[in-house]
Amino acid sequence: MTAHGHGFDGVERRGLMFVLSSPSGAGKTTLSRLLIERTPGLKMSVSATTRPMRPGEVDGRDYRFIGKAEFEAMAEHGDLLEWATVFDNRYGTPRAPVEAALSAGQDVLFDIDWQGTQQLREKARADVVSVFILPPSAADLEKRLHSRAQDSDEVIRGRMSRASHEMSHWAEYDYIVINHDIGEAFAEVQSILNAERLKRERRTGLTTFVRELQRQLKK
Repeated sequence: MTAHGHGFDGVERRGLMFVLSSPSGAGKTTLSRLLIERTPGLKMSVSATTRPMRPGEVDGRDYRFIGKAEFEAMAEHGDLLEWATVFDNRYGTPRAPVEAALSAGQDVLFDIDWQGTQQLREKARADVVSVFILPPSAADLEKRLHSRAQDSDEVIRGRMSRASHEMSHWAEYDYIVINHDIGEAFAEVQSILNAERLKRERRTGLTTFVRELQRQLKK
């Protein structure tokens, strides 16, 4: 597909899929929120799910809530970029809105795990930029999980156990950010996004731009 969106310098470019993954408590959700709040031209991917809507959630904003039969049909027909089953509920990323955004030069942020990242890479490697967020230490991760005051000690022990498995996939990511401080980690993640936006292969309008410069120079 050809990109029709313009970068901040007026040159047309294709958008990218910006993936953040981390163990629970390492800062992925906070970093995602900050990126959406402070980064123009970036939108959050809205997943489809078969789980029931919770109080306060809005269909199309938090998730696209659909039935199991519709979800299965989308998966079978290739209409999902990635999908997974979590606690008997299905979650997946609809392909059409993401591809429309990329074609329009808009970047899409994904808050997904290593399995979803693998699926995205299999389907659209050139469009994917992946970042794995690590805590500075196991003790710091446990402290953050306790400070959220959302989970029991048993649940936190389970999250700590899963964190080790999730971290084993760090080498599959393009970039690694160690979250010592949320402000510094945000600055690093934003720098990665800004640099990836300037990659030559994504700036589809550069050929036209350079030719016009050359035409002007020949006058």
